[in-house]
Amino acid sequence: MNQKKKILFLCTHNSARSQMAEGLLRALYGDRFEAFSAGTMATEVNPYVARAMAEIGIDISAQWSKGLTEYLNDSFDYIVTVCDGAKEACPFFPGGGVMLHQSFTNPSGFRGSDDQIMNGVRLVLSEIKGWIVMTFGERVS
Repeated sequence: MNQKKKILFLCTHNSARSQMAEGLLRALYGDRFEAFSAGTMATEVNPYVARAMAEIGIDISAQWSKGLTEYLNDSFDYIVTVCDGAKEACPFFPGGGVMLHQSFTNPSGFRGSDDQIMNGVRLVLSEIKGWIVMTFGERVS
């Protein structure tokens, strides 16, 4: 049996985009990949993100915001930056293999009613899911 490839998703706060990517990859392709996420300045998981993930049947309630330093002694097959800030702050990762970058809108900046914020988060979630399916679905194994 092939060993699972390890992927680290990086973002600034590890509160939204990288958390969604970690949860999605684990749910969709956990048989082939180990998913992790971290931030250059860890904060906490955005509650709107947890709600949007739960709506599609993915529970990320056990995930927490982690700092980049937590993984400095680990090696990964892929390092994926999901925001421009993380790409600039971390153009190289000591234990990283292939570096990938795909920037997504930051849900933490959404303002408005609860429904407006949730609709924005759902849109970003859909974009991240589409990118993960396209990038890791069949092409990478």
